[in-house]
Amino acid sequence: MELPVNGSTVYAYTGARPLVATQRTLVFVHGAANDHSVWAWQSRYFAHHGFNVLAVDLPGHGRSGGEALSSVEAIADWIASLLDAAKVERAALAGHSLGSLAALETAARHSARVERMALLGPAVPMTVSDELLDAAGRNEHLAYELINGWSFSAGRQLGGNAVPGMWMTGNVMRLMERTRPNVLATDLNACHAYANGLDAAAAAAAKNCPVLVITGARDIMAPPRNAQALLLALKEPRVVALARSGHALMAEEPDAVLDALRAFI
Repeated sequence: MELPVNGSTVYAYTGARPLVATQRTLVFVHGAANDHSVWAWQSRYFAHHGFNVLAVDLPGHGRSGGEALSSVEAIADWIASLLDAAKVERAALAGHSLGSLAALETAARHSARVERMALLGPAVPMTVSDELLDAAGRNEHLAYELINGWSFSAGRQLGGNAVPGMWMTGNVMRLMERTRPNVLATDLNACHAYANGLDAAAAAAAKNCPVLVITGARDIMAPPRNAQALLLALKEPRVVALARSGHALMAEEPDAVLDALRAFI
């Protein structure tokens, strides 16, 4: 589906299903230098089991036009505009990495629009190493190599995925290589600069927004310890820790992520 949002054409995967006004809506938000396809397994399931699905390509990513947004706050406001364009009053949000921060900020800034949220691979703050920021700023392939090396647990870099035909590290590398110049740097700087996470969590808690947090025990990009302050600021979050997964949760543990989302959503 293509939607006009803030003057640009935006792509959202719907599972080839039309949006139905009487169904609940689930919005999937990807991370840095990714697109809607990272949610393929999970979004398709919900689209074929009674939900409206909008697995979006953020501006400047994938099939969406416009420029990549430079802050988490801007992405949160964009999500609210996306809901307006889709004529959706309230939605559940599922966000990964940068997308998790965007979902959190959306729940704080636009609480009436967010039914509940699932945060995958979050960290507050989500600091990014100088080496990675510098490589991304120079549009060097090294940045993709670093992310790919840090995103997967050691065992999963050898292969063995539950989804037939998925080459985890290869798929992610090709996805990042298709990214437009400067988009990765913009995304990483948005993560690095975001300072409102704990206040946003407190605001969401004050509105009694249900929250699911999914972490990977072997996550190097956003180690679970970096989510502890966030968990304390949220109100009774449901926490699912995947013992064998790194940061690429949806690829490494697709069924476990889907099961957690099904139980929560």
